Amino acid sequence: MRAVLERLEREDAAERAAGLPQEVRARAVAPTTGRFLFSLVAPQADCEVLEIGGSRGYSSIWLAAGVRNLGGRLLSLEQDPLKIAAWRQNVAEAGLEEWAELVEGDARETLAGVEDVFDVVFIDAEKDDYEQLFQLARPKLEPGALAVADNVLSHPDPLAQYSASRQADPTVVSVTVPLDRGIELTTILT
Repeated sequence: MRAVLERLEREDAAERAAGLPQEVRARAVAPTTGRFLFSLVAPQADCEVLEIGGSRGYSSIWLAAGVRNLGGRLLSLEQDPLKIAAWRQNVAEAGLEEWAELVEGDARETLAGVEDVFDVVFIDAEKDDYEQLFQLARPKLEPGALAVADNVLSHPDPLAQYSASRQADPTVVSVTVPLDRGIELTTILT
């Protein structure tokens, strides 16, 4: 698993250094964000995780590795066909297929067909879609669940509004965590 993560970190760094356009890059979370995600899910027994925007599987590997310890699973949503193929290969190479499942297609459409309830939802998709994706995922989160949104500091336009909306919502408690590119960590109250 660590070898796959290290390879993906090298690939992401090389793509960023080469200045490749966002749509073809891996767009992986930073390594410390990966460890943070692992730390959120690993101590929870039977933790059910929804990932919106799996890309090539870097964050998926961290999340699946976390849920395998005490039971649970990861359901990841991704629409890019090239990233889907890489996701499947990387998760398999990391030995985590038993704990990770991928749903192919636009999350704004596929999420409606997901009937599970989740303990954690991780949003790392197109930045303009975060609010809509949160609203689609919200009914799948019971009190005590966490919503984690990446890039809220690195992409303040439009994500400052996403953070402000969470922090103004009396049905949740939300805080911006200045880790890497910024995480909005939201606990569902009701």
